[in-house]
Amino acid sequence: MSELLRTVAVGSANPVKLAAARAVLASVAPEATVRAVPVPSGVPDQPFGDEETIAGARNRARAARALDDADLGVGLEGGVVETPGGMRSNAWCVVVHRDGREGVGGSLAMPLPDAVARMVREGTELGHAMDALVAARGTKHGKGAVGILTDGRIDRQAAYEVLVTYALAPFITPELYAR
Repeated sequence: MSELLRTVAVGSANPVKLAAARAVLASVAPEATVRAVPVPSGVPDQPFGDEETIAGARNRARAARALDDADLGVGLEGGVVETPGGMRSNAWCVVVHRDGREGVGGSLAMPLPDAVARMVREGTELGHAMDALVAARGTKHGKGAVGILTDGRIDRQAAYEVLVTYALAPFITPELYAR
């Protein structure tokens, strides 16, 4: 795979998203240059549902790749999903290669506290709701909801690294996807 990637554009200025992509790509394509290319997601600041969240990640990946003329674009987007048992988090990564191939990976399904879910339903972005819950600022640029709600057992970067790896699977083992 490394021969396919010289440049990678991550569609965000968020340091956590950039660090997650860099950490994964360091082992997959160590010679690749990984840059932050801030682009809009094209979805609301607080995406609802998997489809809208995937669309935001895909929009970021495509726009960043095109804007930077990179070999690969990476888009990461976090959102929320309403379930019969309450609201949960979700997050998705989409990677887009210049040849048109795409990979999608998602996870980070975690129940959200009722107080946070109420704020999100009323129009507050999840990151700002978490800030209010713990009387902090900028948590989405650090440990994020996952880090707060797991008391540091997993942070946002580690969770996003899994998503990037999932999305890269068709590129890491293309022979298994060609069958």
